[in-house]
Amino acid sequence: MKAVALTRYLPIDDPESLLDVELPKPVPGGHDLLVRVEAVSVNPVDTKIRSPKPQVETQPKVLGYDAAGIVDAVGADVTSFKPGDSIYYAGDVTRVGSNAQFQLVDERLVARKPATLDFAAAAALPLTAITAWELLFQRMPYDPERGGNEKTLLVIGGAGGVGSIAIQLARRAGFIVIATASRAQTIDWCKRLGAHHVVDHRQPLTPQLNTLGFAAVDAAINLADTDRYWNELGELLAPQGHLGLIVEPKGELRIGDPYKAKCIGIHWEMMFARPRFHTADMAEQGRILERVAALVDAGELQATLGEVLGPINAANLREAHRRLESGATIGKLALAGW
Repeated sequence: MKAVALTRYLPIDDPESLLDVELPKPVPGGHDLLVRVEAVSVNPVDTKIRSPKPQVETQPKVLGYDAAGIVDAVGADVTSFKPGDSIYYAGDVTRVGSNAQFQLVDERLVARKPATLDFAAAAALPLTAITAWELLFQRMPYDPERGGNEKTLLVIGGAGGVGSIAIQLARRAGFIVIATASRAQTIDWCKRLGAHHVVDHRQPLTPQLNTLGFAAVDAAINLADTDRYWNELGELLAPQGHLGLIVEPKGELRIGDPYKAKCIGIHWEMMFARPRFHTADMAEQGRILERVAALVDAGELQATLGEVLGPINAANLREAHRRLESGATIGKLALAGW
């Protein structure tokens, strides 16, 4: 089968950073689905894993942790899907990725794709939707239907993949959503997705929020730079507020005052935790994707696909990685077909 893989960890401008390869077609067992991959999208996790390092792989390593496709075959223990089903999923970072014509994925991590979306738009949703849902409604203590209740939520990095879903889910849950963006296109994107207000993350946040009439916020999710906003968020968050994080800090963080004095909850989200550690509730990710698909098909959640770069091959994936590393993408980048 065709696949895109790496053997060395190189800068993305190196034509050998991602390569077109031929690999054996895998065989499903247990709870595995064998998926014929129709479309994939890219995420920062792809670029982080691929980033330059001296390690060399003896076998081609396939990345990719967002996909939509059609079930080709099933393992003996599969009960929820059958060949021919159209599905979408984020998969498991410890297994072979989705940048291949066929991939094995545990059925508990999978849901039927939204009927109203094509494969490319569906492939752009799983990782970011699971991350935003888990962070807001499972790590942080908010109900997905009414948890906002006129509370204020600050979304740092509103135009990115996770931010694009988080804005919509939070707005639907009743939050007053304040997103950050810095360009005309990203400001417009955040507003179209439902942000009540947009502030510039290149400038201090507190004066901008004060001008809007907010002396504090009840909750914040920092999807961009944990270190940069740490001190300011400690001052901005209201007592007994909540802070959600997805980006590992580069340095040490002081988690005492004002965080301790205000009793602020600090919540980490890593959507690969359930599949990586085979937690007893790993099927929750499939259930989240079922709920997301229902919301999309009901018109309550918009797809966040920004652009389809072309078929799935090494050249197009290198371009997707390059754009992600630039930090200037809006929404999600996808590739479709072979």
